[in-house]
Amino acid sequence: MKQLWQKDTNVNRTVERFTVGKDRELDVLLARADVLGSLAHTRMLESIGLMSSDDLECVQRELKQIFAEVERGEFRIEDGVEDVHSQVEFLLTERIGQAGKKIHSGRSRNDQVLVDLRIFLRREIFEIVEAAKELFDTLQALSEKHKNVLMPGYTHLQVAMPSSFGLWFGAYAESLVDDTQMALAAYRICNRNPLGSAAGYGSSFPLNRTMTTDLLGFDSMDYNVVYAQMGRGKTERVVAQAIAAYAATIGKFAMDNTLFLNQNFAFISYPPELTTGSSIMPHKKNPDVWEIIRGKCNLLQALPNQITMLTTNLPTGYHRDLQLMKEVLFPALADIRDVMSMAKMMLENISVVENITSQEKYKYMFSVEVVNNMVLEGTPFREAYKTVGLNIEHGQFEVPETINHTHEGSIGNLCNDRIAELMQGVVGEFGFERVEKAEYDLSH
Repeated sequence: MKQLWQKDTNVNRTVERFTVGKDRELDVLLARADVLGSLAHTRMLESIGLMSSDDLECVQRELKQIFAEVERGEFRIEDGVEDVHSQVEFLLTERIGQAGKKIHSGRSRNDQVLVDLRIFLRREIFEIVEAAKELFDTLQALSEKHKNVLMPGYTHLQVAMPSSFGLWFGAYAESLVDDTQMALAAYRICNRNPLGSAAGYGSSFPLNRTMTTDLLGFDSMDYNVVYAQMGRGKTERVVAQAIAAYAATIGKFAMDNTLFLNQNFAFISYPPELTTGSSIMPHKKNPDVWEIIRGKCNLLQALPNQITMLTTNLPTGYHRDLQLMKEVLFPALADIRDVMSMAKMMLENISVVENITSQEKYKYMFSVEVVNNMVLEGTPFREAYKTVGLNIEHGQFEVPETINHTHEGSIGNLCNDRIAELMQGVVGEFGFERVEKAEYDLSH
């Protein structure tokens, strides 16, 4: 295997296979970020005299060519090449000669991996947030559309009080706002520059870390070089926590859907083509999409613990254990976007059942309404509660003709406009436009 760090001793092939693992396949996802990091790093090297202007011109031109190949999906890590960093450097050396060998000055693979991950993860977070915003908009539209359609509310899985489809859809929309706050916290930790920390203890070269921070569009840097290396594992964990937060919301909503689609509830329905059948029961319309979403979300909620267990007993400095985080985190990034996309698709085809609460079995959920009406007319609450309870026992309870919920966030006052403002405010704090401009300016 071609390894940039290789000396005269060949590594045992079994050891090589075991330690490299799935890194080569996963590293392809980091290619875009790796080239961006090298574009910034080499401009900084030229500014401090470690690369000539002629060499910089050659390196920059060819790195931009490689970047374009990545964008077109043409970049590959060749057989026998260890990782993405090696592939980029080998390509440069093959194409432009000795100048390609100069791009690693002032860097270690440690801080190269760190900066690649930060660049990669910040973009992944933003794509997740965009998917969450689309799901949020869908939920809010459904909340408004069905705001006057009542449904039973439950506590202890017992019929409790009147709810509405407006409340149900809107609740999950607002939950996504808080989840996006978690994503924003993860994004802010990701969007700090570790480049220049080298192997975790800095460099004797006069590196200009402020320059690479600005060129790459980072908000700031991890200043302490030891802490920059400690960020490996911590960064992945906070991203995993944001993913888990979204997964908790969507998984709970998936459970509601499987329950409400059940014939004993029959609150909602989906077109036959979005459900699946049974091999022996011709009447079945199974909610397999929601069940798979629920299962994936349960697995995603375990992700922070997996990363914690990988890193919990590691002392200061780099350790090869950290490589294994890619194997659990990278697929999860795709999975959370996938479940959001599928949830949105299902919701675009949902039908809600009207007049559910007129069924006899739901009549007593209006008992609190009657108690409250009596209190509004002057009856003390405890007396009203007892009277209505006795009426239920004696079969004398009468369902009120209307309900009147007017306070903020209730059936008659959903506050969806304010919730939309909350989401817009959180999304606006990411400021990814600055990152996009920095990445475009570097690569074109």
